[in-house]
Amino acid sequence: MKKVNTNNFKKTLSKFSTGITVVCVKNNNSIYGKTVNSFNSLSLNPPMVLFSLGNYSSSIKKFSKTKFLSINILSSKQKKLSDNFALTEPNLEDIKFIEGKNKTVIIPNCIANLECELIEKIKKGDHIIFICKILELQSNDKLKPLVYFNSKYF
Repeated sequence: MKKVNTNNFKKTLSKFSTGITVVCVKNNNSIYGKTVNSFNSLSLNPPMVLFSLGNYSSSIKKFSKTKFLSINILSSKQKKLSDNFALTEPNLEDIKFIEGKNKTVIIPNCIANLECELIEKIKKGDHIIFICKILELQSNDKLKPLVYFNSKYF
């Protein structure tokens, strides 16, 4: 075993494969999205999920001001979207968002999309955990997921 430090922690957790999501919000007619791989199911009844963002992230204010958001689970064909939404100022010009029932913005052609209500934020360590209740959802069985493992896409 090794001593825990930031580098060892990141390297060790990179061995856990994850899917990739883009979480989107709409505030005052402005759309914002962020690539997130710290996403998990939380509860079946009621259906809830969670994701986290570093509290140093410029995204925190944008996500904290909203009541509704979408979580878009990317397909293997959407690596460019993942890279785009990982930027501080992602390019939104070529994305044809779909409006959800709760005025959320949904990315088309994903493996799955969730429309959620943000119900709680919890600060732990250097991150904020966002707990969301799922209001609407859809999935596509014909697509393969975008997977992130060992700091690489698969």
